[in-house]
Amino acid sequence: MDLVSESKMNSEGGEGRPVPPTSLPLQGGPTQRKKLSAPRISLSLDQSEDDLGETPDDLDINVDDLDTPDEGDYLDYTDHEMDWEDPNVANRSGTSEPIPTYSAEEERQDSKLWRTVVIGEQEHRINMKIIEPYMRVISHGGYYGNGVNAIIVFAACFLPDSDRDEYHEIMENLFLYVISTLELMVAEDYMIVYLNGATPHRRMPGLGWLKKCYQMIDRRLRKNLKSFIILHPSWFIRTVLAITKPFISAKFSSKIKYVNSLNELQELIPMDCIQIPECIIRLDKELKEAAENSKMNSFLYGPEPTAAGRTDRPDEAGASSS
Repeated sequence: MDLVSESKMNSEGGEGRPVPPTSLPLQGGPTQRKKLSAPRISLSLDQSEDDLGETPDDLDINVDDLDTPDEGDYLDYTDHEMDWEDPNVANRSGTSEPIPTYSAEEERQDSKLWRTVVIGEQEHRINMKIIEPYMRVISHGGYYGNGVNAIIVFAACFLPDSDRDEYHEIMENLFLYVISTLELMVAEDYMIVYLNGATPHRRMPGLGWLKKCYQMIDRRLRKNLKSFIILHPSWFIRTVLAITKPFISAKFSSKIKYVNSLNELQELIPMDCIQIPECIIRLDKELKEAAENSKMNSFLYGPEPTAAGRTDRPDEAGASSS
C-alpha cells in the first residue's frame, strides 16, 4: 500500500484534513536511501499553550543512522563568489576620503627632530630642528700626537645673533648639543681650537653661557683637556676670560694659548682635517697683509720717535751749536 492510499484511508474528522503517516516503508533497490520513522505530529490549530511545550516520547533519533549527503549534492557557489579585489565594489558602496598614512621615511625624519642625551646622569632632550643652522659650531678636526688625541674645533662665527626672538632657546639647545657631542668625540686626551675671528659682537657667547658650559663639562673631559687654543683673540674674549678667571681653576687657565694667525696654528697642530671657515681665512689674510704693510712702513720711514727722543733732540741741537 502506498502513501497516498494510506493517507486517504486514515482521513477522518479534524475538518477533513488527512492524518500524516506514522512510518515510511523501506522499499526499493539498494540505490535508495534509508527512510527514517517520522513522529506523529498533530496539525490541529486549536492546540493549547500546554501542548506546544510537550515533546513526543517517540522522537528518538539515532545520529549514526542519519544519511549524509554525497559530495555531488553540495551546491556550487564558485561562480557566484564576490570579487573582493574589484575596485568598483568600493565605489558602489560610496566614496570616502583615504586615511593619510605615516610613512617610514616621515617617521625617521620626525625622530631626527629630537635627540635624547644624558649629561651628568640627567636626561635631556635636544630640539635638533631649531639648532640645525648652527650645528657647524662644533666639529672634529682630526687627531694629533700618537693618533688618539682628538682636536675639537669650535667656530664662534656660526653662533646665532643675539637679537633673534628665540635666541635663548637656541642657545640652550645648542649648549646641550655641544656638551653631548664633545662627550661622543673625545675618548682620550684632546684639545679645543676656538676660532674667535670674524665673529661680530652680537654673536659672541655670553659670560653666563660660557660659565655654564664649563660647569657642565664632565670631570673626565676637564682632566683630559690638554690645551685650549684661541685663534685671532680679540679684546672682548680676553676680557671675558679675565672676568671668568675666578670661576675656573688655575690649572685650566694655564692651558689657554693665544694664536694670532693660521701659520702659527699650523706650527702647533696638524691642519689636514681642520675645516676653517672662509670668513676666518679672509680675516687671516687681511691681518697678514696689514702686518706686512706695517713692517714695510717701519722699514721705509723708520720707527716713530718717542716722547723722550723728541725732548732730547733740542738739547743735542743746542749742544752742537754751542
